[in-house]
Amino acid sequence: MTKIKPIAIYLPQFHPIPENDVWWGKGFTEWTNVTKAKPLFEGHYQPHLPADLGFYDLRLEEARLAQEQMAKEYGIHGFCYYHYWFNGKRLLHEPLDRKLKNPKEDLPFMLCWANENWTRAWDGLDREVLLKQEYSFEDDLIHIEHLISYFKQEHYIKVEGKPVFIVYKPNQFPDILKTINIWRKAAKEAGFPDLYIGYALNADNQFEPKSKGFDFAFEFQPNSMNCPPNNFFSETLLDKVIRKIKKKFKIKVTAVTSFVNYAEYVKNQINKDFIANVYPGITPMWDNSARRKKNPFILHDSSPEQYKNWLGHIKNNYSWETMPENFLFINAWNEWAEGNHLEPCQKWETKYLEATKEILK
Repeated sequence: MTKIKPIAIYLPQFHPIPENDVWWGKGFTEWTNVTKAKPLFEGHYQPHLPADLGFYDLRLEEARLAQEQMAKEYGIHGFCYYHYWFNGKRLLHEPLDRKLKNPKEDLPFMLCWANENWTRAWDGLDREVLLKQEYSFEDDLIHIEHLISYFKQEHYIKVEGKPVFIVYKPNQFPDILKTINIWRKAAKEAGFPDLYIGYALNADNQFEPKSKGFDFAFEFQPNSMNCPPNNFFSETLLDKVIRKIKKKFKIKVTAVTSFVNYAEYVKNQINKDFIANVYPGITPMWDNSARRKKNPFILHDSSPEQYKNWLGHIKNNYSWETMPENFLFINAWNEWAEGNHLEPCQKWETKYLEATKEILK
């Protein structure tokens, strides 16, 4: 079997920008929420604090090089950077732009357009919108012409010469098929054979990729549509947790939405079928209570051993021969405020990276 190519989702929000200074306070970065997190119940792993790489600033070459060196050491093929575009306005682009000017930073990469509203709710919905996503076919052309400058980079990930580009929320577009046609035409005019276009498959976007003009999807984990109610904590335990949270933080029951046992979640993922034209995805852990003070989702009691079990299942059972590449999408490399990271933390150190390397070697 051809070697699997793990692609780690990469968040660039670890440096201050003027917009975040205005919206969240001077000097805000992702670390601001990370360091404020508190455990909500007995056995709750919070805060997630970095170990080997520390509280880095992604404007620094040393920080980015350290990330790339670590990724290479543990067998990560490349990063999938979140890309932020609002009708020509870019956000959080500086780390990648600086990487492209530095020949020492040579880890392969691709882009995923995080095409959702920026809101105070951290969920992309329409409550307290800070920066709204708006769509037009004119902007589609301007956007792809900007993206082509990235696609032409030596280390941009391509499949059969086609640059890989991912859309996070295809259901937001008025006519995604027409948009994709505009993008493909521009890519061909720029000298590429085509684009290799995908989207993030989750509970909000469930359709066969080719039916809407995509080449592929990848399973964005955790995927709530594969999380039946019987995976939640028992009612007795959940009531106990809620009582403790109410007493300690004096907040409403609705402030806690979902606690799911990671081992049970993994068991559920292993028992489901893979989907045609959809690359597999996996998450080492997930807990966005540092970012969302209301309605967090917590995969409780995750461990490298359970992650390794899930990863081994994917390696041995996914039909790799049906796809033109052997991509495996790991969510995420550094989503610290979502408790979702391969980067070493003070609890687990490099154990998740070691598990990844061991299974995928």
